[in-house]
Amino acid sequence: MANDFKKKTVSGFAYKMMERIGAQGVNFIVSIVLARILMPEEYGIISLVLVLITLLDVFVTYGFGNSLIANKNSDNVDFSTCFYFGIFLSIIVYTVVFLGAPVVANFYNIELLTPVLRVMGLRIPIAAVNSVQQAYVSKHMMFKKFFISTSIGTVLSGIIAIIMAYQGFGVWALVEQYLGNVVCDTVCLWIIVGWRPIRAFSFERLKKIYDYGWKILVVGLIDTGYNQLRSLVIAKKYTSSDLAYYNKGNQFPSLGMSVIEPTVNSVLFPALSQCSDNQEEMRGITRRMIMMSTYIVFPMLIGLMVVAKQLVIVLLTEKWLPCVIFLQIGCLAFMFRPLQFINNSVIKAAGESGLLLKLDVLKKTIGILLLLVSINYGVEGIAISLVITNVISTIINIAPNRRILNYGYAAQLIDIGKSGVLAVIMGIIVYSIGFLPINAFPLLVIQIIIGVGFYVGASYFAKNESFIYSLQIIKEFKQR
Repeated sequence: MANDFKKKTVSGFAYKMMERIGAQGVNFIVSIVLARILMPEEYGIISLVLVLITLLDVFVTYGFGNSLIANKNSDNVDFSTCFYFGIFLSIIVYTVVFLGAPVVANFYNIELLTPVLRVMGLRIPIAAVNSVQQAYVSKHMMFKKFFISTSIGTVLSGIIAIIMAYQGFGVWALVEQYLGNVVCDTVCLWIIVGWRPIRAFSFERLKKIYDYGWKILVVGLIDTGYNQLRSLVIAKKYTSSDLAYYNKGNQFPSLGMSVIEPTVNSVLFPALSQCSDNQEEMRGITRRMIMMSTYIVFPMLIGLMVVAKQLVIVLLTEKWLPCVIFLQIGCLAFMFRPLQFINNSVIKAAGESGLLLKLDVLKKTIGILLLLVSINYGVEGIAISLVITNVISTIINIAPNRRILNYGYAAQLIDIGKSGVLAVIMGIIVYSIGFLPINAFPLLVIQIIIGVGFYVGASYFAKNESFIYSLQIIKEFKQR
């Protein structure tokens, strides 16, 4: 039984990782095409729209799905109740979006925001259906089906968006990509997974779901709102070009995290929830995920930092060079993000959603104070404030798990140490190669090849535990 559960976890991690890599890869290609076509001033408008939509998505994609996963006894009545309530809530949210779009457009003095927000707002009721489907998939560890459905939706919507971009549709190409993606994904899940809501709605079940889920929802609102707050401040206080450079720079490090974080969370949370009464097993799973995640994240972000200039020139052209500094600062800001969200998952799985809410309020309060201090120091100062905030947040997140798992600061630092040292050495080597007097593209290729080669080779000779486990995952996945 335990061995079967382990196989499901490993398989789920692999499929979820592939799904995220595929989805974010296509999304990244689309964004690069748009960035090369549009000027930074125009792209800044698109960035603002995406910030607003990301905030609105939280109302239907956070909280209640996590409650269904955390409850070991969730049945079809629970899922159906959550499904119907989610649709009801999404209609209310969309009505607010539709009526409030002109107000937002007037506030930022951007007329185009009104129609774009109203069209993109249609994503909200569709996402309400999709969030319950995703909870069902995660609950039953059906990540292969999720991988198939997401791949179809991402590729199809991405192809259409690229065609629209080349045909001069501008911002509407991005609207199609985001809206079309969730539509295709939802339809595919409806067909492939086969889950259907039954004609049942229980206020008693809803209350239980709500009692747990509202705290996670508030955490999601605080977290997403805070993460997007910097973009909203930059859009209002500085120029749309500044916002474009800031967001485009952050897009590169956040791309990797948008693959890793959902992958780990989707697999780790249900896995921890099923063994929440066994501290040793929870600690073992958590330790493995921290080591694996940082083994991937550290070299990725350090590598991005040292090749930032060449990467921007090759992918975005020289008109985007001002975003290099934000790319490098963003890498520092995301460096310890795995420790944050993995330790968060432990607290959620332990059923302490109230504690999670309190910690998030504390972290975001500190972050907002640092943001207020940094506003008058330019966009660079705003970016640096996020680095400081994330370091403090990591320290806060680990604290409860000294009690829950007996897995505190020293133990976690030791577990990430070997990968961290290898990644720093790799970064120094790759940075030194950057002084070679050759063009950006061949230089970038040389840096990537040597960086990856050194890190993998050094991991092999050092018998790095995470490297060995990665090979085991690949082997077990191939055998399925």
